[in-house]
Amino acid sequence: MATKPVPPRPVPRLYLATPPVDEPARLAAELAELLAAADVAAVLVRLRESDPRSMISTVKALAPAIQNAGAALLIDGQPDIVARAGADGAHLTGIAAMEEAAPALRPDRIVGVGGLATRHDSMAAGEAGADYVLFGEPDTKGQRPSSEAIAERLQWWDELFEPPCVGFATSREEAEAFAAAGADFVLVGDFIWSDPRGAKAALVEIGETIARAHAGTFGKAKVEGKAEG
Repeated sequence: MATKPVPPRPVPRLYLATPPVDEPARLAAELAELLAAADVAAVLVRLRESDPRSMISTVKALAPAIQNAGAALLIDGQPDIVARAGADGAHLTGIAAMEEAAPALRPDRIVGVGGLATRHDSMAAGEAGADYVLFGEPDTKGQRPSSEAIAERLQWWDELFEPPCVGFATSREEAEAFAAAGADFVLVGDFIWSDPRGAKAALVEIGETIARAHAGTFGKAKVEGKAEG
């Protein structure tokens, strides 16, 4: 009896975090160029803490460059301004923040969550309806798990749960490892913007790296693992 072939697994996509935004017009021009060069699923806009009106106008200045390229615009925190700024969703830290913000954001906007220190927290976020879970970001003291621990968490999540998982990568090597571990998205930020070759070259390279890592791990049709893709 022939086994039903497993559908090809999609290549992980990039999730690009901006630096804290100081010059929206300049960043918008740069984002337009970056998003034309690489396959970026979403952009996480990191705002400087300010009054709501200023933060909304910053997001509105960036929105066309991001959304016209087919990427989702998420705001890091600040769920109260998401709708007024025309953003596609918010990334929140911790389950409490997610549960507090969710009623205002659902069902039309994306609710992503990080700050999940334990497997139990991760499962609770999934059960609470997170649109994705993020593993590997630094905590308030700048500490984060080892690359191996993050990859292990991504693999565990990928094998057992349906919502997408995101790996927070701080280097090309981590992006490669997280793609191979089963991340649906790879979040990249500071190391892209600080690359001496320029952000565009760095982002294109990361996109190629995760595609190769994915092909090396998932490229052959596999009978084991999740049948859903």
